Amino acid sequence: MKNLFKLFSIIILFITSNSNSFAAEKVEYLKTDWSFKGVFGKFDRASLQRGYQVYTEVCASCHSMKYLSYRNLAEPGGPEFSEAQAKAIAASFEVTDGPNSDGEMFTRPGKLSDKFVMPYENVKAAQAANGGAYPPDMSVLVKARGGGVDYIYSLLQGYEEAPSNVSLDDGVYYNKYMYGNKIRMAAPLSDGLVEYGDGTNATVEQMSKDVTTFLMWSAEPHLESRHQMGFKAIVYLIILTVLVYFSMKRIWSRVESEV
Repeated sequence: MKNLFKLFSIIILFITSNSNSFAAEKVEYLKTDWSFKGVFGKFDRASLQRGYQVYTEVCASCHSMKYLSYRNLAEPGGPEFSEAQAKAIAASFEVTDGPNSDGEMFTRPGKLSDKFVMPYENVKAAQAANGGAYPPDMSVLVKARGGGVDYIYSLLQGYEEAPSNVSLDDGVYYNKYMYGNKIRMAAPLSDGLVEYGDGTNATVEQMSKDVTTFLMWSAEPHLESRHQMGFKAIVYLIILTVLVYFSMKRIWSRVESEV
């Protein structure tokens, strides 16, 4: 019994110390208005299209999105490029295909059915190009990180000079929102880095919001239809509850109380 009590005390002490350390590391993320939040949330089409531009011109050189196809860019609920625009986007990339009749691989312009082109041929090539670090795939990155969209949005704007008591190795940067505050990726965004076709001012804050919105869509491409289905389910349950209530009142109204 005494040994059991000691074991229980150790477990409690371990849990308490871990929770205290997590609380000490917790950082308040930057907040912004996300159009897709809430029961009636929808993606901002213009923001999704701008976010794809930021991903293509800035992020795609290192980060893959292997679960997305070019046809997804024209599907309802997403950026909703026209089919002609999506075809033009796909055709702007070279895709390795084959083998041909001679048994050799060849390259061709991309098609709507193709997956997004990978920036590196394999993991080793990606690590060699990034100082040993492997840039994570961004298809579902929002769901894979604690804090979700707020974390990604904050991380992109969290680069600062390291405090005097923090030492950084070569190729490592200080980011106040990164776990451990050290990150191998240099600040990817700077004001005016891309030129938006719709005339929107490409500030770091705006680009961070747009690309994060795009990443949210890639992780939850059916978010809008799910919201619509959820709203219909709530309405159905409300109507059903009202009908059941009045049915109950009608049935029990014929029973006389003995009191």
